[in-house]
Amino acid sequence: MSRACPLIELSGSPYERGRQYGCQAQREIRRSIAHYGAQFRGLELSDAELTRIARAYSPKIEAFAPTLVQEMRGIADGAAVDYTEIIMINARTEILKLAANPSLQAALFGQVEPDGCTGVVVEPDAAADRRLIHAHNWDWKVESAEASVVLHIYRDDGPDILTFTEAGALGRFGFNAAGIAVTANYLESDRDYSQIGVPLALIRRQLLEQSQFALALRIAYSTPKSASNNIVLSHSGGGLVFDLECAPDETFQVEPVNGLLVHANHWRSSIALTKLKERGVMTMPDSLYRDRRAYSLLAAKIGSITTEHVKSALGDGWGSPWSICRPPRPSAISNLTATVITLVMVPALGRMEIAVLPAQDPTFTTYTLQMESTASTASGHRATLA
Repeated sequence: MSRACPLIELSGSPYERGRQYGCQAQREIRRSIAHYGAQFRGLELSDAELTRIARAYSPKIEAFAPTLVQEMRGIADGAAVDYTEIIMINARTEILKLAANPSLQAALFGQVEPDGCTGVVVEPDAAADRRLIHAHNWDWKVESAEASVVLHIYRDDGPDILTFTEAGALGRFGFNAAGIAVTANYLESDRDYSQIGVPLALIRRQLLEQSQFALALRIAYSTPKSASNNIVLSHSGGGLVFDLECAPDETFQVEPVNGLLVHANHWRSSIALTKLKERGVMTMPDSLYRDRRAYSLLAAKIGSITTEHVKSALGDGWGSPWSICRPPRPSAISNLTATVITLVMVPALGRMEIAVLPAQDPTFTTYTLQMESTASTASGHRATLA
């Protein structure tokens, strides 16, 4: 049986939440640091260069969300690691791609494995029980399976949060007690890394800190980014889903079809494709059929789609190892990549299910969050892991 992601419960001030996180997940955080540190050194980034690049992000992070800086410093103190190493984890996509000088930047391109994914959102009218389903396959490095956690964050300054993330990062995919959920897919274009934007991991966490869906949409839509990314936002109470294909400096929308949104790792907006150059398909040609196949597996069930149908579609092995559910296989830079997790959320029920390395073991672990709409009928609520 695959390892279940540890559940880490956090409360208090931003710094205190971070300190608790660092203490409880020290082993997993150190694994993340060791893994990415080895990869950076393999790209001939010295510790001094890595520190310089990480510090270049500090002003952007501070301006974007000062409380997240406090939380990151707490993580570093709790785990007894250097603060720049926590920046490294939270900005690992950007640091892996961006260097301080042109020659190093040129060396980085083409050597970094893309963060592939397949995302699915089922709108309420397309679901059997009329509850929105928000799901995702995260394709990344096999080592991440041993260095990932689920955070339950109890907040006095906003809605509670349930998020899956790499250990040491502030958030990746998840939902909050107000019903806002987020996942994201890797995209690549000719506009990437022309500026230093806010790290994508921090944008996703900031989305989950919002009580109002409009404010989450504004953050996703307009925050300057270093790299392209497809951000999928949903609201279970409103039954809404927005797919935002984000270039570093411009955002485009992709609409659901018959109540079903599926997105892989290539640009879908026809407007976007007239304005920028698609660069991801060269390294992820399977993206062209992953989203089409996932849609076809679910389309016949529109109006009666269940979470089991979604799990089955995201577990599809056609074309393996270039499949929706990817078994471990060598990447372009010799490490193994795989579908690290399949994640299925029904935020209206406060439920998140995760299968780790699902191509090897499709066993799901359930994590729950007390939603604001039901909080008045419950007391003393705590997160649970089934």
